[in-house]
Amino acid sequence: MRRPALFAVALSLLCASGATAQNQPGYPHGFLFGAWVGGMLPAPTTLNALECQASPTVLFTRDVIFRANPFNATYAQSLVETVRDVGGGVEFRLVPIDAPSAALQGLLGAAGSVAEGVGFGCGDRAVLRVQRRGANEISFPNCKEFPYPLVRCPGP
Repeated sequence: MRRPALFAVALSLLCASGATAQNQPGYPHGFLFGAWVGGMLPAPTTLNALECQASPTVLFTRDVIFRANPFNATYAQSLVETVRDVGGGVEFRLVPIDAPSAALQGLLGAAGSVAEGVGFGCGDRAVLRVQRRGANEISFPNCKEFPYPLVRCPGP
């Protein structure tokens, strides 16, 4: 199994499930916690929970958003600086993580480098708007790198 897949599975297990996250008071983005697939391409409809969580497109946690990088084996990361409810979704102000820590870089080698221009293709790399389209579907409006909706990975 590839390292990113192991990382994604481990991280998704640490994240709250969708039903639990929606009941957490104090987090306007709690409904996003977990793994999401689609966005760059239409979301596959035939993935089971294990397959989906092995290679998600985006992972949301309380403090970090991980994005699959088509040009690298590692996930691009952005720290959540602030998040606010904008009615029908949320708006994140992000701080990109430009390089992995020295320890992580040593483990990952060349695969640990982060691609230039990490973002979501939304114009401003520091802002990500997420529109809630349903209980298990979201979109990133006006983000050229994510023209399709994202669907939550089902729980195991």
